[in-house]
Order: sequence, then C-alpha cells, then structure tokens
Amino acid sequence: MTGEKVSERSADTRERILVAAAELLAEGGSDAVSTRAVAQAAGVQAPTLYRLFGDKKGLLDAVTVYGFERYLADKQSLTATEDPVEDLRRGWDLHIDFGLTHPSFYVLMYGAVRPGERPAAAEEAYAVLVGMLQRVARAGRLRVPVATAAQMVQAASVGVALTLITDPAGGRGGDLSARTRDIVLSALTTGPRPADGPDTPAARAIALAAVLPDTGEALSPGEAALLREWLQRLAAMETAAVADTGTSVQTSTSGARARA
Repeated sequence: MTGEKVSERSADTRERILVAAAELLAEGGSDAVSTRAVAQAAGVQAPTLYRLFGDKKGLLDAVTVYGFERYLADKQSLTATEDPVEDLRRGWDLHIDFGLTHPSFYVLMYGAVRPGERPAAAEEAYAVLVGMLQRVARAGRLRVPVATAAQMVQAASVGVALTLITDPAGGRGGDLSARTRDIVLSALTTGPRPADGPDTPAARAIALAAVLPDTGEALSPGEAALLREWLQRLAAMETAAVADTGTSVQTSTSGARARA
C-alpha cells in the first residue's frame, strides 16, 4: 500500500471517529464521549484512537475544532450585503442559533474553556467577527476601535447563548437575544453614514484606522505607527462615551430595582 493510500485511509478513519464522537456528544454531552464508547461507535480499536488523538483530552479538542468548523461553514456562507451593520446583526443571530441547535458543541467550545487558551478554530471564528467589524469601521459606522467592539460582541453573544442553553424552557421563547443584540449594536454602531462621511471625529478616526493597512508603503513604519497612535487617541473619545453610557444605564437600572 502506497504512502498516499495510507494517508487517505488514516484521514477517513479520523473523520469516522470525529463523526461518532460528535454524535455521542450531541446525544449525551461530554460525559458520553469516552474513548471506549467512541471507538465502539466508530468501529475501530482503542489503540487506533489513541494513535490519532493521544487521549480523551486530545479527542475532545479535536471534536471542538470539528464543531467550530461546522459553525464557520455556516457563518462564512453569509453573503455580505451593502449594510455591514445588518450583516453583523445576522452574524449575531447565526451565532445564537448555532448554540441553541448544537448546545453540547457550544458548551464544549465556550463553556469549558481553559484560561489563556482558545481552540484554533475559535481563533478563526473570532477573525470572522473582526472582519465583519472592519467593514462596519470602514463604512464610518463604528463608535469604538475594532478590537474593543469584537471583545464586547463576543462577550455579550456568548453570555446570551449560554444563558439560553441553560433555560429550562429551551431558550427559544422570549426576546433576550434580540434585545441584547440591539442594545450592544446600538452602543457600538451608528446609523447609515451621512453622504459627507462619518458624523463624529471618533468615527472618522476609526474609519481611517480601518483602512490604514491599505495604504501600502505610502507611509514609513514610523509614520504609520504615529498616525495609528493619534487615531487611537481620537477613537478613545467615543470609547469613553460608550463606557459612560453603560454606567448610566447600570445606575438607572440599579436605582429602579432599589425603588421596586
């Protein structure tokens, strides 16, 4: 048997094991994904599983990547429209829907993380989110720097998804996701850009920072670094305003609860 055929056979076996592990995960959660159960379901011997994945941790890591790839396939299938904020809204809804449709995968991906670590496929998913926010920034409609917006969107969407997954009602009722999404996007983005460009200095700075990598060699590395620093300072004006708005909302909410 040639080396190429051996490689193909190994890849087929690996795929069969991942599919079996994914099915067990969907049916019974991570506790159901034992090496013995997976080997039996995939029709392989335990030594084969250990050779390909090392141990249960390696298997779960691989299943996590497999699940993320399914998520990315859905997310990357979204066709971009002329409205980057609407595309971001659709991306949020897809994220939540994936969590509710594949809760065991989602919990393994986002609810069982290790400090300082993120699966490789999760990095790619995060890159997709950053790319969507870059489009919003280029349109002059992002209130805060892209990196800040990405962290806020991910934190909020993952929190909502995990909350809905643990909801005894199944998470499909109510409008928690839609309301949270609209609040977050309202804080981070502006309405359609005016004909003459972004409507605040911070928005203009963020938009310029988003296209700075496209300037090529027009600026020296030192000039680009200095301009980037200036733009970050201007963008921080809006970031501080968003933070103040959030504080005001929390204060108002706390006051209302106290009066109740």
